[in-house]
Amino acid sequence: MRLTVLTPGSRMPRWVDEAVNEYRKRLPPELKLELRDLPLGGRGRDSNPMRAMAEEAKRIRDAMPARDRLVVLDVAGKAFTTEQLAGQLESWQMSGDNYSLVIGGPDGVDPSLLEQAQLRWSLSPLTLPHPLVRVVLVEQLYRAWTINAGHPYHRS
Repeated sequence: MRLTVLTPGSRMPRWVDEAVNEYRKRLPPELKLELRDLPLGGRGRDSNPMRAMAEEAKRIRDAMPARDRLVVLDVAGKAFTTEQLAGQLESWQMSGDNYSLVIGGPDGVDPSLLEQAQLRWSLSPLTLPHPLVRVVLVEQLYRAWTINAGHPYHRS
């Protein structure tokens, strides 16, 4: 199974790339994780945030691999415990599908993407900075996999 993380945004600080890559390399080959950074929608002094989000949504759709199921990270989405996330990950793996996970841009996710999503997932009710979201997302996916694999990383 392949998970593709799609996010509008600029280059991340080195500590983010190092943390994300550390968890990615720990994942088994049958759980491939890809990250794709996409250009932000146009923003400026007189810009319209809705137009910028619509641009980002188009770029996300264009970058999303064909036939992927869409999961959007959304503060108002479904919250999982780590154990529930492990069950969700197992369900995704058993489905035979690939999934695209979307992290929104600075103004959030375009409503059309939220409507299109098969799942809206909340990492936290807190507003988190984008660099931290990447690290938390990848670490939690790794942790969920370790639970399913019986690996000792997760100790509750």
